[in-house]
Amino acid sequence: MSASSQTNIIWKVLPWLLLIAVLAAFIWVYIDQKTRQQSAWEPPRGETTSIPLNNGRVSDRPEPVTSYHNAVARASRSVVNIYTTQIVQNPYMNDPVLRRFYEFHGQTPQAGQETNLGSGVIVSTDGYIVTNAHVIAQADEIVVALNDGRKAVAKVVGTDPDSDLAVIKVDMSGLEPLAFRELPIEVGDVALAIGNPFGVGQTVTQGIISATGRTGLGVNTYEDFIQTDAAINPGNSGGALVDARGKLVGINTLIFSRSGGSMGIGFAIPTALVEQVMNAIIKDGKVSRGWLGIEVLSQLRDPSQIDNTTGVVVRNIIAGSPAAKSGLKVGDVILSIDGVEMTDSNRLIQHVARKMPHDTLKVQVLRNSKNMNIDITLAERPTQTEVVPPQMPMSNDDPELYLESPEGNANPLSDEQRAQLREELIELFENGARPKVDPLPHQ
Repeated sequence: MSASSQTNIIWKVLPWLLLIAVLAAFIWVYIDQKTRQQSAWEPPRGETTSIPLNNGRVSDRPEPVTSYHNAVARASRSVVNIYTTQIVQNPYMNDPVLRRFYEFHGQTPQAGQETNLGSGVIVSTDGYIVTNAHVIAQADEIVVALNDGRKAVAKVVGTDPDSDLAVIKVDMSGLEPLAFRELPIEVGDVALAIGNPFGVGQTVTQGIISATGRTGLGVNTYEDFIQTDAAINPGNSGGALVDARGKLVGINTLIFSRSGGSMGIGFAIPTALVEQVMNAIIKDGKVSRGWLGIEVLSQLRDPSQIDNTTGVVVRNIIAGSPAAKSGLKVGDVILSIDGVEMTDSNRLIQHVARKMPHDTLKVQVLRNSKNMNIDITLAERPTQTEVVPPQMPMSNDDPELYLESPEGNANPLSDEQRAQLREELIELFENGARPKVDPLPHQ
């Protein structure tokens, strides 16, 4: 083979040899880097799968949770501060002996003026505001202060002491009503309480929904409270409890406390009840509810027994009431109404309260160990005329429920002290005595 032929063969083979070498080098580098990456340390990582949400429900939790600023900015424009004033007569002037004592000394105690505070929620562009009935109870003047600094005098549209709700109205423009949440709030959802605690100004506190459907607190006639651990204090009454998106879920009403301040157990009236009462007051000026005319008592239950006795015992029947006309008797045990089991008296009260006057209830009762069915046509329930807040405890040994408004002026004299003072004054006037006066100093 000639030299030229060999040279041609080498040039033909050489490119292929170079290509193979380059590929081999590339493969070696790739394998080396892959080995290094696999041996590198990484921190432990948790499961990436999330807990599935309830079917048909949208989560309230922003993803991710970084701030509730947008929700608060939206809702706070609809929450107002409420200031009420009331002329209070001096309690001593109601007693003729004490009045005579003051007149004897040439004194006439003047009437005082009490100022209370609370909160409210704007629910319409034409000035309707929802608050608590106890916030405006017996107020001579109601002043509403908006988030933007504007103020106006409000008039009372109507109150419903049974649910502790009231509607007032201001003549103002540019109002932004707060949207109601459509889906029911659930335990564990984020809750934001907006109000005017202690008069410091609009304040936002954050917590969760601790429970729903709380009843039996003995504060209102109709109770269906939302419980939250968002801080609620005096002045928050009538304010808004909103979700993480700024939608209204309830009206803050009271707390469970040993000291009168927030201890993480607050209660709000849910929007379902607020809407029912609000619409009735705006439309008719009052709330009409069904009424049976009975006094009831829940069946005693033994927590150690697996099978508990349910039902509500009829303790008393008001003469001329729908229950009396239907043939219901004292001692009957109401088992169900309209097919809904009556597990306790609170459930019965709530069920009847949702009905309208003239509605007919199908009541199943137990009488002398026999089941009976009775049809009862409801009448309109008489409404209370005054709101009576629970008494403040004399000590802090036991927790008490407090309506979220400042404590009023207490009577400075007890009954015993007043009686003793009366006796002393009577003796003073009968004996013709004169009060002891220190002599004036000589100049």
